[in-house]
Amino acid sequence: MKKRSKNWKKYTLEFLSIFVAVISAFALNNWNDNRNNRNAESKILSEIRNGLDKDLEDIHMNQYGHEEGVKASAYFHDLIAGNPVPKDSFLIHYFNLTRDFISIQNTSGYETLQSKGLELVEDDKLRSQIISLFEYDYNILRKMEEEYFELQFQQNYFQSINDMLAPYILLDDQKRIVGIQTPIELTAAEERQFLIYLWKMQANRNFVLGYYSQVEQKVLDLRVAIEEELQN
Repeated sequence: MKKRSKNWKKYTLEFLSIFVAVISAFALNNWNDNRNNRNAESKILSEIRNGLDKDLEDIHMNQYGHEEGVKASAYFHDLIAGNPVPKDSFLIHYFNLTRDFISIQNTSGYETLQSKGLELVEDDKLRSQIISLFEYDYNILRKMEEEYFELQFQQNYFQSINDMLAPYILLDDQKRIVGIQTPIELTAAEERQFLIYLWKMQANRNFVLGYYSQVEQKVLDLRVAIEEELQN
């Protein structure tokens, strides 16, 4: 009887030893996995964070370009109305009037996150911010700049406007454009058409500028959120 009791205690101790060893190994593996995931998350978040700086540069460049397009519309409105305008700025305003833009985003960090699994970002709010910016807001910007028909100013307006202005372009002896002759004498129909073009371009540029401002704020907010997560 004593022998059986002794054997039972021996087997119990052995079982407990094995059990503790297995649990410890499992816990260690789990800890290593969590540490590796955390390191991977930090690296990817850092990459996304650095990419956001480049995205802001592109946003600011396009905002500036559209703002210059709005100024160009006002310049040509004054020109058609017969108001005094600086003749030496004609070419730059003509260049900006129908200038289009493309939207470029640095998506390498987000693509890496997708390949690793979006769940790698443990914070639900932060993960939602990242997905919303890259999957929705950036795509909207790209579609507006590159696909939305009304925002294709060069395609929609340049040829007609150029046909109306070409007879009044001033050239120097070397056949270089130096300005424009005033007053611009258009027919009533041409004048109305030109003014409608200017109004529509200005309205569309102001619309896209409003959306750029929203996206810019979301980029700034995400950048702060990532920095706070990396400091934890």
